[in-house]
Amino acid sequence: MSDRFAKLAALDPEEVITHSFVRDVPISGGKTLALITLDNGKDHTRPNTLGPKTMLALGEVLDELTARAAAGEIAGVAITGKPFIFAAGADLSRVNDIPDRETGLLMGQLGHLVLGKLSELGVPSFVFVNGLALGGGVEIALNADYRTIDSSVSAFALPEVFLGLIPGWGGSWLLPNLIGIENALKVIIENPLKNNRMLAAPAVLELGIVDAMFGPATFLEDSIAWADRVTHGAKVKRPREPGKLERAVKWDIAIGIAEKTLEERIGRVAHAPYRALELLRAAKNTTKKVGFEAEDGALADLIAGDQFRASMYAFNLVQKRAKRPAGAPDASLARPVTKVGIVGAGLMARQLAVLFARRLQVPVVITDLDQAHVDSGVEAIRADIHKLLDDGRISPDESNRLKALVTGTTNKGDFADCDWVIEAIFEELEAKQNVFAEVETHVSAETILATNTSSLSVEQIGAKLAHPDRVVGFHFFNPVAVMPLVEVVRTPSTSEESLSTAMVTAAALRKNAVIAKDAPGFVVNRVLAKILSEAMHAVDTGTPFEVVEESTREFGLPMTPFELLELVGITVAAHVLDVHHEAFPDRYFASENLHKLAEVGHVFERGSKGRIKGIDPKVTAIVAGGKTPLTAPELRQRIEDGLADEIHRMLEAEVVAAAEDIDLCLILGAGYPFQMGGVTPYLDRVDASERAFGDTFHHPVIRGVR
Repeated sequence: MSDRFAKLAALDPEEVITHSFVRDVPISGGKTLALITLDNGKDHTRPNTLGPKTMLALGEVLDELTARAAAGEIAGVAITGKPFIFAAGADLSRVNDIPDRETGLLMGQLGHLVLGKLSELGVPSFVFVNGLALGGGVEIALNADYRTIDSSVSAFALPEVFLGLIPGWGGSWLLPNLIGIENALKVIIENPLKNNRMLAAPAVLELGIVDAMFGPATFLEDSIAWADRVTHGAKVKRPREPGKLERAVKWDIAIGIAEKTLEERIGRVAHAPYRALELLRAAKNTTKKVGFEAEDGALADLIAGDQFRASMYAFNLVQKRAKRPAGAPDASLARPVTKVGIVGAGLMARQLAVLFARRLQVPVVITDLDQAHVDSGVEAIRADIHKLLDDGRISPDESNRLKALVTGTTNKGDFADCDWVIEAIFEELEAKQNVFAEVETHVSAETILATNTSSLSVEQIGAKLAHPDRVVGFHFFNPVAVMPLVEVVRTPSTSEESLSTAMVTAAALRKNAVIAKDAPGFVVNRVLAKILSEAMHAVDTGTPFEVVEESTREFGLPMTPFELLELVGITVAAHVLDVHHEAFPDRYFASENLHKLAEVGHVFERGSKGRIKGIDPKVTAIVAGGKTPLTAPELRQRIEDGLADEIHRMLEAEVVAAAEDIDLCLILGAGYPFQMGGVTPYLDRVDASERAFGDTFHHPVIRGVR
């Protein structure tokens, strides 16, 4: 076996091997259970992973145990993990070293060969899931005959589709045949596409993935006792296993509904979800051997393709770069934040109040022009807190505590003891300048003044201050509770202490912060405004809305330009586009029609449940008259080249430290899909970078192999 897979093992000479340690455990009747413990020798911060050498070693151990079973030495085999960790799946750290599809095919075949031994031991096989179990770790369990889980396990998932893959070590065939098609669709497709949602142990039991659940204090002992009973003939009920009726009727219907839902939510650009659907559809009536071979082929295709490489690039950005922001000053320079002031009582201000109170656990005071607005704002904040309670996300005690932390006032003098004041009023420069100038008269010289502006100059907002060094941009994305990005904007005057405080505060709020230079639109809005500018210009000059929508589908974005336009609000979008046109008149188009559309308030006609029926005829009439329409391919290339040029200019102007930061911002702040890797890998792959500035953003280009 090792000779066949030597090519795989050679990919990572420094693989951290997860060892398979075996000890014999006496059970009743004088029998013996062979217990394998997976352990890479590291603490819980380095989960067990399943690289090629690990898998080859596990295969050898299972061969030895098969021989012992045949000799009558053992009555069962069980696998568990080191404390708090079962296994985090395949080791993907050297994925960029996979040279061709053939090597990717070997990865699937190795997993099937080794884990398939769990059903061929000649004695019952058990997996005791004692901690985190992801991907290949879950598939170890699925390949065994029986499974138990520790009731404290909170991270159990098949996240492959999230990463541009499919469960390729048996999961795509075994899971639907264990728990039924609807439950399998939830675990394999729905949860990964909901920001990689994890299952907790009770849900794993309820879905029928495991056969029993025990408490953490005596989990291993209870699991061994349960396995003892099974080896002596105790029956195990599996009510979720699909019957003949489900296979004959429900299976194909569920697949059809899932496919339609996917098309509506993410379009057809992403490959992995649809490959997973194909495998799940086929699992209805294929043998395990045929199902596993289909997984091998799908896994090899995806590993060799562009989207998996882009997904891994995006995953590393979120998991690594986001935790070490480029240009962040020493955290020791940060000032403590013991009270927060918020200027404004509108929707954004209310969201900020809940976030600051919940995450910082400090008093929050909001202010507005009159008492009615203040009272309305405080009431809405308390209603939002109560909804958290109703949804089970906070306890009654925490609900009461948070409500007590939030107060309102019309007197900015109540900000006197605030360490941090953030304004969240309408996008008008003079209004923001005046607010900060007034606040400064009430607070200490060290109080941070943060602005949530989305497009105005942060430096100009602080221009009337005696201490402009205290000002930072702190731009959230809507909805605040969900979107993980904060653009922290540094002006030429911003002090290291102020910047450090902003970065530490963002981390305390559990947000990912990227430092940006004070420039129009910062990062996310500058890129989105470029797309919107080109889209509106195309419509203004005669390109039908439908053609514009079609032109951007290859980007894989969560919504089209005009869906985004409606989401952010046409009035707001028109203002953002005006700001960019004023700053860069040669590259961003003005659009009088966009201001006219703001009066209509929408672009689409919608039916029940908000489904788009088409373009509103009133909207079509507003933009009528253009004489130079573009085709979808022509417009797509124009947008691609324009984006490549604009992002290159942003990097030359040091708006952010690197292309990686732009991609990180777009993934976390605009929902750019993982499978595209953000925007710059895509622009490289379609040659827009070469056309725009004669080079690429990445060296080598992030693309698949063949």
